[in-house]
Amino acid sequence: MTHSSATTPAVTRPPEPPLHHGPVGTAVGAFGMVMIVGVFALFLHIVGQDALRMGPVDAGWPEGVADSPLAAIRWFLGDMTEPLFFKSDLAALGLLAGAAVAWWSGRRGARWAGSLSYGTGLWPWVLASASLSLLLSNLAFGWMLDDGWQPTFVPFVCVAPAMVLLYGPGWRNCVTGAVLGAGTVTPLALLFIPTVSAPLGLPPVVANVLAMSVGSAVAFVIARRLPWLVLREARPSPQRDRPSSGAHRNVASDAAWAACRVLKDFTETHFFANELAGLCVILAVGVAFVLNPEVPSYGSRLLPHILFAQALTSGIGVVLWRRWYSGGGWAATYASVVSVAPAAVLAYGGSWSGMIGGAVLGAVLAPPIARAVSARLPAGFHPVIGNTAAMAGATALALPLLGLLPH
Repeated sequence: MTHSSATTPAVTRPPEPPLHHGPVGTAVGAFGMVMIVGVFALFLHIVGQDALRMGPVDAGWPEGVADSPLAAIRWFLGDMTEPLFFKSDLAALGLLAGAAVAWWSGRRGARWAGSLSYGTGLWPWVLASASLSLLLSNLAFGWMLDDGWQPTFVPFVCVAPAMVLLYGPGWRNCVTGAVLGAGTVTPLALLFIPTVSAPLGLPPVVANVLAMSVGSAVAFVIARRLPWLVLREARPSPQRDRPSSGAHRNVASDAAWAACRVLKDFTETHFFANELAGLCVILAVGVAFVLNPEVPSYGSRLLPHILFAQALTSGIGVVLWRRWYSGGGWAATYASVVSVAPAAVLAYGGSWSGMIGGAVLGAVLAPPIARAVSARLPAGFHPVIGNTAAMAGATALALPLLGLLPH
């Protein structure tokens, strides 16, 4: 088994195209996509003023889970997009639909849908293990929802899918990852929220991603001692998934790559890393907001602000750290998308300084921290440990700094 490095999110992950992305094309594509998402967010903000307000609101949703199977199903689905700060069952259906179409198209050789789960062919197992871990988390800790919101979503985006990528497909690996994830990450999140985030005056996301990092480390230590788990070797991507070499690149192709990379960042935390799934989850959560702005993003009505900040932090990160993507490399430009940027929007009420400042600081801080931590992980420890540690550290640093700005 090769040593896990900071330049790849998974040791089993085929590399990004072996390109050398030019600054002009990358900037055009990345910020072009930021503008598209920004216009969409502005549209949602305007339309949301006269939204239909169909269905239940966010308030009282957790407490209703125990008494209503429908509320419990909606909560379970909402957990799938809570890492994006969306918490919407409709958004989750969009995410799954986009990924399913990408999977179906990829199986038939279509290139337009992009790769899924890094071209490993393991997406069904990634989804199965993550969903089972999420189900176990809800069954074990859902009773606590009577007291309000709880971080039942946390194992969906760390241990379980990472275990599948490291150890391969199969029900033993799938179930083992699911159990280890639900048994370590959720309890740690429940512990860290009152003992870390609250005393320091930080949002719960810091405790949640810290729990993902520590819980993943604990889970992989346990996994190394389980005789039925065998690390799989990295496998090259199929020839049809390999784009043209760097010699054939130009501004247009660099721009297309960067635009897709921004969309991928919206599902990288799910281990999907697919532009179609990213587009679908953005559109679906937009529909959810128009139908009822009191549901997505915890009823804050700040979903448009969050979407813009997320696209902006990804775009800045892709341009800033584009060289890390070159030659088959990778960068954790998604880390701020699911931590610093949306947390800053919520913490500072959607102010411009919160949106822009959080996006900039997240893009500057999170990827290099993730790279530094992940580079020091031994074999058999997925870089999700470093990526989530970077989310915690960058958010803990950025939010107090933003508090010094006028809002």
